[in-house]
Amino acid sequence: MFILVVSAADLYSEVLLSLKSEIVDEYNSLNDWSLPSAEIPPGKTSVCSWSGVTCDTNSTNVIALDLSAKSLGGAISGKQFKVFTKLVDLNLSYNSFSGQLPLGLFNLTSLKSLDISRNNFSGHFPPGISGLQNLVVLDAFSNSFSGSLPADVSQLEKLQTLNFAGSYFRGPIPPEYGSFKNLEFLHLAGNFLSGSIPPELGKLKTVTHMEIGYNSYQGSIPWHLGNMSELQYLDIAGANLSGSIPKELSNLTKLESLFLFRNQLTGDIPWELGRISPLSSLDLSDNHITGSIPESFSELKNLKLLSLMYNSMSGAVPESIAELPSLETLLIWNNFFHGELPQSLGKNSKLKWVDVSTNNFMGTIPPDICARGELYKLILFSNNFTGALSPSLSNCSSLVRIRLEDNSFSGEIPLKFNHLSELTYVDLSSNKFSGGIPKDLSQAIKLQYFNISYNSDLGGTIPSKTWTLPILQNFSASSCGISGNLPPFQSCDSFIVIELNMNKLSGAVPITISNCHSLETIALANNNLSGHIPDELASLPALAAIDLSQNSFTGPIPTKFSHSSTLQLLNVSFNDISGSIPSKELFRTMGKSAFTGNPKLCGSPLQSCSRSMAMFGSKHSGKLLWVVLLCIGVVMLTTLSIVAILYLRRGSRGQWKMISYSGLPQFTAKDVLRSFSSAESMDAVPSVPSSVCKAVLPTGITVTVKKIEWEAKRMKKMLEFINQIGNARHKNLTRLLGVCYNNHMAYLLYDYLPNGSLADERIEMKDWGTKYRTVTGIARGEFSGNIKEKLTMDIYNFGEILLEILSNSNWTKMKNNAGTSMKNKPMEVVLTEVLKENEVDSNSSIEEEIKLVLEVALLCTSSPNDRPSMEEVLKLLSGLNPQSK
Repeated sequence: MFILVVSAADLYSEVLLSLKSEIVDEYNSLNDWSLPSAEIPPGKTSVCSWSGVTCDTNSTNVIALDLSAKSLGGAISGKQFKVFTKLVDLNLSYNSFSGQLPLGLFNLTSLKSLDISRNNFSGHFPPGISGLQNLVVLDAFSNSFSGSLPADVSQLEKLQTLNFAGSYFRGPIPPEYGSFKNLEFLHLAGNFLSGSIPPELGKLKTVTHMEIGYNSYQGSIPWHLGNMSELQYLDIAGANLSGSIPKELSNLTKLESLFLFRNQLTGDIPWELGRISPLSSLDLSDNHITGSIPESFSELKNLKLLSLMYNSMSGAVPESIAELPSLETLLIWNNFFHGELPQSLGKNSKLKWVDVSTNNFMGTIPPDICARGELYKLILFSNNFTGALSPSLSNCSSLVRIRLEDNSFSGEIPLKFNHLSELTYVDLSSNKFSGGIPKDLSQAIKLQYFNISYNSDLGGTIPSKTWTLPILQNFSASSCGISGNLPPFQSCDSFIVIELNMNKLSGAVPITISNCHSLETIALANNNLSGHIPDELASLPALAAIDLSQNSFTGPIPTKFSHSSTLQLLNVSFNDISGSIPSKELFRTMGKSAFTGNPKLCGSPLQSCSRSMAMFGSKHSGKLLWVVLLCIGVVMLTTLSIVAILYLRRGSRGQWKMISYSGLPQFTAKDVLRSFSSAESMDAVPSVPSSVCKAVLPTGITVTVKKIEWEAKRMKKMLEFINQIGNARHKNLTRLLGVCYNNHMAYLLYDYLPNGSLADERIEMKDWGTKYRTVTGIARGEFSGNIKEKLTMDIYNFGEILLEILSNSNWTKMKNNAGTSMKNKPMEVVLTEVLKENEVDSNSSIEEEIKLVLEVALLCTSSPNDRPSMEEVLKLLSGLNPQSK
C-alpha cells in the first residue's frame, strides 16, 4: 500500500529509494535520500534536494545523477533507470560498484555523459551501447572489464570521449574504431590488448588525444597514423612495438606530445620529425634506436622534453640542441654518445634536468649550464669528463641533485654549499678532486646523501660541523686521503651510513657517537684510529654493520655488543684487540675473518682462550708469532703472484670481479666461484644448479646465490643499482652480501636463511595479523630514500607479493606471474576467494582491511602510469588497524 501511494505521488523517489536499497553505503553518504514529511505539490518531485540529484527548472524531471566519490559499493540491477527518460548526465565514478554493468543503463536514451570510471565493474562489456545515440562522453576508465572491446560503440556518431583504459580487455582493437565521426579523445591504454594496431585508426580526422599504449601489440606503428591531422597528443608507450618510426608521423603538424618509449623500435630517428614545429614533448627512450640526434631537431623551437635514454644511439650532440629556447629536460643517458657537450648548453634555454650519464662524453661541463637559474638535476656520471668544475655551479641555487661520479674531474670542489640551500643529493665519487671537502658543507641544510669516495688526492680533514647536518643520512668519503681526527658527533640523529674506509684518520672514536641513534652502518677500516672501541658505539639501537678493521684499536670488545638486537657484522680484524670475544652465537657466525690479526684476542670463532694463552704465553711466543706471520706473508705473496700471472695470461676480457658489502669478508672472485662450481679456470663460466642455489663460501659462510645475466653495455648501470642495494640495510630486507660478476653475468650473494626466506614463510601464513605485519614490513624495506627512484618496477613486484600473500600461492608459481589469475577475475570473486583462503568470514570486522590490501595489490600491478609510489602505498596501508595486530 505504501509503495502504491508513493508511486502515484512521486515515481522518482520510489526508484531512487529502490536504487539505494541495492547500494552498499558504508558511510551513509545517501542519508538525505528519504521522503519528506510535508505534502509534495502535484507534478513536482521531492528528490531535487537529495544529494547528487539535479532536476530541471520546473522540478519535474531528474536530468542529472552524480554519485561520484561517495564510497558506494555493491552490484546494482539497473532496473530503475528506465524511469529516467530525461537524464542527460550519470556519474558513478570513484566508487566500488561491482558486478556486471547494468543493461538498464542502455535505456537512458537522452544520456549525453556516462562516467563509470574507477569502479570494479567486471565481466564482458555488454552489447547495447549503440542505443545511446546522444552520448558524447563514455568514461569507463579503471574497472575490471574483460573480453573484447565492444565494437558497437563505434556506432555512436556524437561520441567525443571514449575511455576504456585500465581494465582487462583482450584481443585486438576493433578496426571499426576508425569510423568515429566526432571523436576527440581515445584512451585504451593499460589493458591486455594484442594483435596489430589497425591502420583504420588513421581515418580518425577529429581525434586530438590518443593513448593506446601499455598493451602488447604485434608488429610496427602503422604509417597511416600520420593521417590523423588534428592529433595533438599520441602515446603508444610500453606496447611491444617493433620496426622503425614511420616518417609519415611528421605529417602530424599539430602534434605537441609524442610518447613511444619502452618498445622494441629500431633504426634511426627520422629527420622528418623536425618538421613538427608544435612538438614540446618527445620521448623515444628504452628502445633499440640507433644513429644520431637529427640536426633537423634545431627547428623544434617549442621542444621542452627530449628523452632518448636507454637506446643504442651514438655520435655527438648537435650544437643546435643548445639553441632550443624552450628546452627544459634533456635525458640521453645510457647510449653511446661521444664528444663534448655543446658548450652553450643552458645559455639559451631554461634547463631544469640534464642527464647524460653512462655515455662516452669528454671535455668539461658547459660553463652556462645553469645560466637561467632553474637547473635542479645535473646527472653526468660514468663518462670521461675531465677538468675543473665550472665555478658557475657554485651559484646554481636551484640545484637539488648533482651526480658526477665515475669521471675524471679534477681540481678543488667549487661548490659553495651556503648558496645551495635546496641540495639533497651529491655524488662526486671516483674522480680526481683535490683540496679537501669544502668547509661550509654543513650549510647544505637539506642534504640527505653525500658521497666523495675514491678521490685519492682529496686530502684535508672532515669539516668540524659535518655531523650537524639535520637530515643527512649517508656520508661516504672512503679512500680520499683524509687525515686528522673524527670531529665530535654533536648532533647526528639522522645519519644512517658513515663510510670513511682507507683514509689517514687518527685518534679515538668520540664517545659522542652515542648521539647517532639512527646509525646502521659505520665503516672506518684501514685508518690509523686508536684507543678503545667505545661502549657508546655498542649501545646504538639500529647499528647493523661495523667495520673497524686495519686500525690500531686496543682493549676488549665491549660486552654490550652481546645485547644488540640489530648487529649483523662486527669486523675488528688486524688491530690490537685483546681479551675474549663475547660468547653470543652471532659472533661465531661472523667467521674468523672478522677477528683475525689480533694476537691477544681469543674465543670462538678463534682458538679458545685457554689454548691461546698456552700458545702465546710461553717464552717462545715471540718466535712462534714471527713464524706464523712469515708463513702468512709467504702464502699471500704466492697467491698474489699466481693471480697476477693468470691476469696477464688471460687479459681483462671477461674477467671475473668481486665486490663485498658489509657482512662479507674480502674474498676473491675465484674463492667465491669455486665455492659453488667445479670450474678451475676463471675463463670458464661456473654452472650453478639453477638460478637460485645455496653455497658455502670460504670460512664456512653459507649464502644464497642468485644468477642474473646482462648485456655488456648495461653492466655499469646494473652495478650501480646493485651497489646501492648492497649498501642499503634494513631489518626487512634480506642482506645482499656481495656480487661476483663479469661483462655478461653476475652472481648475487645473499644471507642464507636456514628456516626459509620470507617468500617461503608467507606461503604458510594464515593469521591476518601476521600477514599485515609482513606486508608493511616488506613495504618499509623496498622504500629506501637512497634508491627509491630506481624501484619503479619493484612497485609491481610488491603488488605481486601482496597477491601471493593474500592467496597463499606457492613461491614457484610467482615466476609465472601468480597474480595474473586473480587479476583476471571480478573483484568480488577475488575477495571471496581471499577471505576463504584466509579463513575469514565475509561479515568479519577485518574484511574491509583485507579488501584494502587487495585493492593496493591490484593498484600496484596495474599499468605503470596508474601505479602508486611506495610512499603512497605506505600511507594507504598505514590506515589499517587489524584486530589481531
